[in-house]
Amino acid sequence: MISVTRLDISDADILIDGAVAKAEAIGVPMCIAITDEAGQLIAFRRMDGGKVTSTTIAIDKAFTAAGAKKATHEYGIASQPGAPAYGIASAIGGRLMVVGGGYPVLVDGNVVGGIGVSSGTPDQDMVVAQAGIEAFLNQV
Repeated sequence: MISVTRLDISDADILIDGAVAKAEAIGVPMCIAITDEAGQLIAFRRMDGGKVTSTTIAIDKAFTAAGAKKATHEYGIASQPGAPAYGIASAIGGRLMVVGGGYPVLVDGNVVGGIGVSSGTPDQDMVVAQAGIEAFLNQV
């Protein structure tokens, strides 16, 4: 069995297809971004009806999740007033996302990329991103 150390375009397609299937099932068209382990964009899909403004948000969620090796909603919790990371949302020129919908993609405990989803509520974005990851892990 070959272990994945970084995502490639075929991996990105699996992640996107899994996310799209879930987005269709819940009836919310999404913007879905996949990055490599360094947060660099590999693939992006804006479903018909996905919000134009969510394009950049999805990409930045995937960038944050891969680069920081942490789910974006975790930064949301830590960045509230009085919390240890308050103000971090303005880091990296505003690219660091603190809203749910971005997850690192882990294989054997290592970050191999990131997925970012936007256009729904944070909970919907998170569910769709998780579905993409599940589809990918079922193929690894």
